Amino acid sequence: MTFPYGIFSTDGSAPRVGVRLDDQILDLGAVRRLGFFDNLTFDQTVFDQPVLNPFMELGKPVHRAVRQRLLELLAHPEKPLDAFADQVWVPAATATLHLPIRIGDYTDFYASQEHASNVGRMFRPQAEPLLPNWKQLPVAYHGRASSIVVSGTPVKRPSGQFLGPDQQPVFGPTQALDFELELGIVIGKPSALGEPVPVDEAESHVFGFVLFNDWSARDIQRWEYQPLGPFLGKNFASSISPWVVPLEALDPFRTDGPTQEPTPLPYLQSTTRSHFDIELEVVLQPANQEEIVISRTNARHLYWSVAQLIAHHTVNGCNLNVGDVLATGTISGTTDDSCGSLLEQSWNGSRPLVLPDGSTRSFLHDGDTVILRGWAGNRQLDFGEVRGTVIS
Repeated sequence: MTFPYGIFSTDGSAPRVGVRLDDQILDLGAVRRLGFFDNLTFDQTVFDQPVLNPFMELGKPVHRAVRQRLLELLAHPEKPLDAFADQVWVPAATATLHLPIRIGDYTDFYASQEHASNVGRMFRPQAEPLLPNWKQLPVAYHGRASSIVVSGTPVKRPSGQFLGPDQQPVFGPTQALDFELELGIVIGKPSALGEPVPVDEAESHVFGFVLFNDWSARDIQRWEYQPLGPFLGKNFASSISPWVVPLEALDPFRTDGPTQEPTPLPYLQSTTRSHFDIELEVVLQPANQEEIVISRTNARHLYWSVAQLIAHHTVNGCNLNVGDVLATGTISGTTDDSCGSLLEQSWNGSRPLVLPDGSTRSFLHDGDTVILRGWAGNRQLDFGEVRGTVIS
């Protein structure tokens, strides 16, 4: 069982910790008040908190003990929770889901070679697609944690400065709003300022993963990003899924990543298989229409691994804190229908995506809902979804 953790509330009750099992939420605060965790020695009031941070701070031994206890309760032939079903189980459809973590810092990487190569070919057609540093280090920028929102939160079309048809700067609502299909790595263990995290110890700092949509205003981004990188084109909103899938649940789905040539510098060389076979898809739902799957890809396509992202992030002594989120950057595959952004699918608007009703999309329209979904295996591990609707 996966036991993804999240924060939920019902009928005006206080937000609290639960785990999702299919279409039900197990209220861990209620489980502990009934005494089912009495054999575990830690501050169990963490299950009554409105964020997962206090639980994450308890460390992996506690996380493993809670998981083992839940397995015992749910697999026990006498079904001990059944006698208290109305107290411990909540239909997911009746619950309100909240931002699951208190996010301190957010970093967005650029870890997909396919995505980076597509962007390079698009904007530097006469040059090499990848810049010289790309295969030497995981490229990233620091984002804005305060504008990360939980799935279901509407995304207001941002305004900013961009070049108009006459190539002069204008101000107004973005005309090139896009999504980015990513995974978010949730940090559950801090590191000390000034102390790099070795690559083969990096995963000890990971609590789990979320689906992540890094909304992007491409026209604003194009005009502003040189020479210092993304700013207003990115920091207006990012959306995360409400359920955090623990790292341990992904162990059966570890896989080899792409061959890295040239060989990375020693601090990025790892013996840990930190790539994961996670199926991902992007669904577009125009206003008052049916859902349309517009892209399918897999996290195994990422060039840089989870461990390498963390090792590089901290190699200069930058410290990690519990609740930090490191996003992978757009995850694209090798085919047109595996691109993780409309920028790539429409090739910056030059070949618009044609929808079943004959309408087209170069970029997102008001009323469009974007849904990212993820799973592993035969859907026995489910990330759920992250969705957002564009509003003006």
